[in-house]
Amino acid sequence: MADVSAQPTTDGWMGSRALEYWLMAYKRTWRGSVFSDLLSPVLFLAAMGFGLGTLVPGGIGGVPYVEFIAPGLLAASAMQSAVGESTFTVMGAVKWQRQYHAMLAAPLRVVDVLLGHLAYVALRVAIASSVFLLVAAALGAITTPAAVLALPVAVLCGMAFAAPIFGFACRQENTIGFAVVFRFVVMPMFLFSGTFFPVSQLPAVLEQVAYVTPLWHAVELCRDLCLGTVSPLAAFGHVGYLMLWVVGGLVVAQWSFTKRLVE
Repeated sequence: MADVSAQPTTDGWMGSRALEYWLMAYKRTWRGSVFSDLLSPVLFLAAMGFGLGTLVPGGIGGVPYVEFIAPGLLAASAMQSAVGESTFTVMGAVKWQRQYHAMLAAPLRVVDVLLGHLAYVALRVAIASSVFLLVAAALGAITTPAAVLALPVAVLCGMAFAAPIFGFACRQENTIGFAVVFRFVVMPMFLFSGTFFPVSQLPAVLEQVAYVTPLWHAVELCRDLCLGTVSPLAAFGHVGYLMLWVVGGLVVAQWSFTKRLVE
């Protein structure tokens, strides 16, 4: 296959053309994502926070249980939305519908295709997270104005998962690998990275594992922002760790996309 990455481009960021395509496609299919992106995390909040939460007298550390889990669900739902958009859609764009090949036939480079699609995923995560924040605030689960700063953290969390999974998904020939990701990566992190209870309650080995997951860092920072207990030093540490996952994932994804689509 020809090295399309060497094709000339027009002025401006051509990744916006790829972003425009995915937005146009979403305009036709957004209704199918309403439950997974919006209703599902809100139902989790209602069931766990206002249902199970009534069985946790005094909350956790003096924080009402619903206020404890709301920031965790914000980060966890961002992870789930990003992973959902980074698996079947990416493989389909390579193997089935072949949108990536069509884009590369135009004056777009591999990096434009990759970053344009990732920008779309970031927008999806931002929209879903914004709605969740508004609903949680309306229900009284989030009361601190600084909680608005948790929105970019949720988006960063989503990108920390989306970037490396893009690189994984574009190399898959079937969906078996995605089942492994959802069952043995996403679901355990959702349950054991501090979303529903402090990881200090886990066995010592699992607690140490939780500390290296990007979701735990996102959950901790979102929770500190929503509860007004954030420490600048800890915040920089959490953001820096998430950025490492984003940058590392971009490097892997760029290499994978080039190998699969160009070489």
